Amino acid sequence: MGQLTASGRDTAYVWVGRDTGGQPDPAAELLRRAGGLLLDRPAAELLLTHDSAGRPVVRTARSERLPVSVSRTAGVVVIAARTAGAVGVDVERIRPLPALALARRWFPPAESAWLTDRPEAGRAVDFLRLWTAKEAVGKTLGRGLRGGGLLREMPPAGWPWRPVPGVEALWVGHPPLGGDVVLAVAVHATVQVEVEIEVVQWPGHDVAAERSASVERTSLPVVVRGSWSSRRSTRGRL
Repeated sequence: MGQLTASGRDTAYVWVGRDTGGQPDPAAELLRRAGGLLLDRPAAELLLTHDSAGRPVVRTARSERLPVSVSRTAGVVVIAARTAGAVGVDVERIRPLPALALARRWFPPAESAWLTDRPEAGRAVDFLRLWTAKEAVGKTLGRGLRGGGLLREMPPAGWPWRPVPGVEALWVGHPPLGGDVVLAVAVHATVQVEVEIEVVQWPGHDVAAERSASVERTSLPVVVRGSWSSRRSTRGRL
């Protein structure tokens, strides 16, 4: 399985790697990979800056710009990039946590009630899916969790894309990644958007899948004669 290639379609590209906390910074390495692929420029010509909303952007000396997003959790770093517009990404390790107590403190009542009704065995994962969705959406909007971001209601977690309630043309989903992590990706879009994922170095326990690639391609739901439809195909596996 090879590395990601630019498709020519509106695509959110996601790279997953191991965050060792050392130098060179793994996130910077992945951002250079993204800039090289999608801007077709050498690493020496790439500069990481921010747009007017505070979102990270990879730029070149020729004023080319690539919207990107970065997330880290224990031992994992993920970046997303998209040439056609804003993208947000968030990742969390699955771990035991007081899901109901946290939801009652931070989430809207409807989401807390939904979580209460979920099976106890999977409640931590359900909580993390909501949390990562809120983070990814906030990054796409350029304001993170500021201004009540945790109170912003999310659609039911899952894949393919789900529309975010109350925000036009904003979509979020949880592409299946495997392992013990939850991944959320969000985009602002009015056209079909695919997601492609490359695992550069799998950050799991006792697993190191160097340069393996898992590609999830799913389009936004599009109206076809009054009904909703979506496309999905998968290339490779973790």
